[in-house]
Amino acid sequence: MIVDEQDIFGDGVNVAAGLEALAEPGGICVSRVVRDQVRDKLDYTFQDLGAQQVKNIARPVRVYALRLGAVADLPASSVPSAPPISQPTVAPHVSIVVLPFANLSADAEQQYFADGITEDVTTDLSRIPHMFVISRNTAFTYQGKRVDTKQIGRELGVRYVLEGSVRQSGNHVRVNAQLIAAETDAHLWAERFDRDVGDLFAVQDNITRGIASVLSAQLITAEAARPTEHPDVLDNILRGRAAANSGWTPDNYSRTIGFFEQALALDPHSTEAQCLLANMLVNRVLRRQTETAAVDVMRADELVDQVLATSPSDTFGHYVRGQVLRIKGRCLEAIPEFERAIAANPNFVPAYGNLGRCKILTGSIHEVIPLEEQAVRLSPRDPFLGTLYTRIGYVHLLQSRTDEAIVWFKRALLPARPVAMLREVHLHLASAYALNGETERAAFELAEARRMSRGNTFNIAWVKAHQYRADPEPPPSIRILEDRTYFAGLRKAGMPEE
Repeated sequence: MIVDEQDIFGDGVNVAAGLEALAEPGGICVSRVVRDQVRDKLDYTFQDLGAQQVKNIARPVRVYALRLGAVADLPASSVPSAPPISQPTVAPHVSIVVLPFANLSADAEQQYFADGITEDVTTDLSRIPHMFVISRNTAFTYQGKRVDTKQIGRELGVRYVLEGSVRQSGNHVRVNAQLIAAETDAHLWAERFDRDVGDLFAVQDNITRGIASVLSAQLITAEAARPTEHPDVLDNILRGRAAANSGWTPDNYSRTIGFFEQALALDPHSTEAQCLLANMLVNRVLRRQTETAAVDVMRADELVDQVLATSPSDTFGHYVRGQVLRIKGRCLEAIPEFERAIAANPNFVPAYGNLGRCKILTGSIHEVIPLEEQAVRLSPRDPFLGTLYTRIGYVHLLQSRTDEAIVWFKRALLPARPVAMLREVHLHLASAYALNGETERAAFELAEARRMSRGNTFNIAWVKAHQYRADPEPPPSIRILEDRTYFAGLRKAGMPEE
């Protein structure tokens, strides 16, 4: 049987097991991508079995079969065979094996928890676009063995290896994970996850999602840094995704959009390139980094319409549609689009964050904090972490929990944030400190915000006019809360009305 684990499209790593159930004994079943790659190179054709529902895969997989008799009639040299496992192979883009996590607990029976971490990380990584993930059945053949990373890379044809350990002691569990480049044996990333054990399976779910989310960004950054003489569609997509995390400036947005435009030029029907391009056009409008806002929104709207006309269930397409609707001031319509994206991919961090933003803009502030906190848990080193922290703090401030608000606003003072974002956080801190009666701290924060205004108008009227940037105005209920808390605090801190 032949399968190609690149043809997963984010729906799981068990394609091989699913296709095996469809093939005759000794027969061959392949996915559509494999059939398209081999049909002009071989002397036989595959029978189209149509779209089949495969175990553990959310969407139907189009399957092609070569019957047993057809294999028997082929000359020996034509029958496909797997290369010897020791032969080096060319590793696909963003290819990884998750080795079985070691159980370092005193109780050997806790091995099931370590195995569960391994399986869940494997499954979550397989949902990431373009991620080639070695199946858990193959990965577990290395359990309990001393491994050589370079050898594993050659044997399995992968560029990256994830290994880790689990240690449980009493009511505490610690999971260590590290990412290694198979070609060089260089350590690219390491992280430790400490959790208190309540519901053990909930803890396992929380840890595995966190690992998968951080790894996604790490792998894309590592892959984008690889030198390529003639970048293809995927090279440009990966470079664009890495560039998107370089900062919110007009130049960075132009560079990122340029990569996605090149990808689309190479493949005008790439729904991923269309979605990524539309998303960046919307983002630079939201962050006021463009002088062609109306044109950008119109182009983004057209691109996402093309995506969903071709692929009505496209997860990223629904997320981007939510962003387009949000920027058009139609947040009530945007909310179900974000919710649909989360239902399809519970690890989709931006959907949580922007769903929370739309909840603020529609007055449902009691729903905001859990959404933003879930985004933080899933991506604890996210480039937009400061924005998530600020939203959480702002909801606490609106609900008069000033001590909690101050904690989150302090966290939001990340050094890499744009000046406009930092100024906003200093204003929030000035308000919260003033409401708490801490006048000296409030005065300091207000002075910092004034310094960052760089000579621009600095009064409450200006803040009110510019607070929501490209977003729609919130309902009166939110404006009333803001006046009683945020703006009342700014007045106490000494900010002039006009």
